[in-house]
Amino acid sequence: MITNQTTKLIRGGRILDPASGRDGIFDLLIQNGQIARIDPQIAPPPGAEIIDATGLLVVPGLVDIHTHLREPGYEYKETILTGSQAAAAGGFTSLACMANTDPPNDNSSVTEFIRERAQKAGLVNIYPVGAVSKGLKGESLAEIGSMVASGIVAVSDDGNPVMNSGLMRNALEYTQIFDIPVISHCEDLGLSQGGQVNEGLASLRTGLAGIPAEAEVSMVVRDLLLARLTGGKLHLAHISTARSVDAIRAAKAQGLKVTAETAPHYFTLTEEAVLSFDTNAKVNPPLRSAADREAVRNGLRDGTIDCIASDHAPHSLVEKDLEFTQASSGTVGLETTLPLTLKLVQEGLLSLSQAIALLSINPARILNLKKGSLSIGADADITVIDPGRKLTVDPEKFRSRGRNTAFPGLQLQGRAAITLIRGEITFRE
Repeated sequence: MITNQTTKLIRGGRILDPASGRDGIFDLLIQNGQIARIDPQIAPPPGAEIIDATGLLVVPGLVDIHTHLREPGYEYKETILTGSQAAAAGGFTSLACMANTDPPNDNSSVTEFIRERAQKAGLVNIYPVGAVSKGLKGESLAEIGSMVASGIVAVSDDGNPVMNSGLMRNALEYTQIFDIPVISHCEDLGLSQGGQVNEGLASLRTGLAGIPAEAEVSMVVRDLLLARLTGGKLHLAHISTARSVDAIRAAKAQGLKVTAETAPHYFTLTEEAVLSFDTNAKVNPPLRSAADREAVRNGLRDGTIDCIASDHAPHSLVEKDLEFTQASSGTVGLETTLPLTLKLVQEGLLSLSQAIALLSINPARILNLKKGSLSIGADADITVIDPGRKLTVDPEKFRSRGRNTAFPGLQLQGRAAITLIRGEITFRE
């Protein structure tokens, strides 16, 4: 747990804060774990630690709205400590961790366990997401009120869809009492069950059972209708299809309280990545067509998709080094999400400010967190980025226990150089 509160002066970096619109070369003073001053030049107080950020970007600490830390129950895949180490190395200062643990986070005891372990690790702010339903079974609501009192920031059965429309309606209605979102895993099991890859080129070329885009789209549309009916706060996870993007865009134009995320594998890869039967490219929802990828990218550019999430899903070799049909779905992402997002800037799809907003203030606002900005008096959760640093994705160097990356060997540029939580360094390259 971080307790040392030394004074620090981050000097000469390009401070980019989408929340305030600040963008320029400034010094930033940290005192008592908070941002005390931002000015073109600040004389260092006696005893202050100087961090030279010349040529570097200084941005709000990155916020991941969707990650799987696996503890309790699956510590051989990841622990709260190893996931925190991976997050800090990836530039993240805050994480929302999903409820599909064992036992699942469907009651306050599990919520409190996660928070205690997170506090002990002390490397990132960890915000538990509670289950929508007891046991993630989709039959009855979990103990949402008591979990909110213990610290959850949203509810989701992610990993499983809430197939029961009545239960989903109840969740959207009940969570309004607490002003928290329902995070929906949009998948119609009647259309996806048994599927392995995208229905289309991938299923045709591999002979594997396909998952049609409609498996996602139909649930997106259902949940948008329920959001309209209830007025609840709906957040749609890991959007992967063009028609989902279209439906979300139309819903926002009509004023619905809906937000959405996607993950780097959906704006970077296509279904062609599974043609070699690489199980590390097996994810859920599956990698889609080039047209779907383009629509997701356009959704990020025009604001239809509000944020980028890692959807960090670590697995061991036991689950991945299998025949494709037997392998688990998911790719790790905490240590690659930032450079893959910066790649969109390098390609001219996003401005740098848009990219940082998608990773900071936007997810923070969705979860009602006082994070994601560099305002005076705010916690000094800060990510210092070296935009010119070139790297090759090497899973053997990951801090995560998971090595199941869909991007091995990919050449990227830009990564976290320093990560600070409440003014203390939790990662330094």
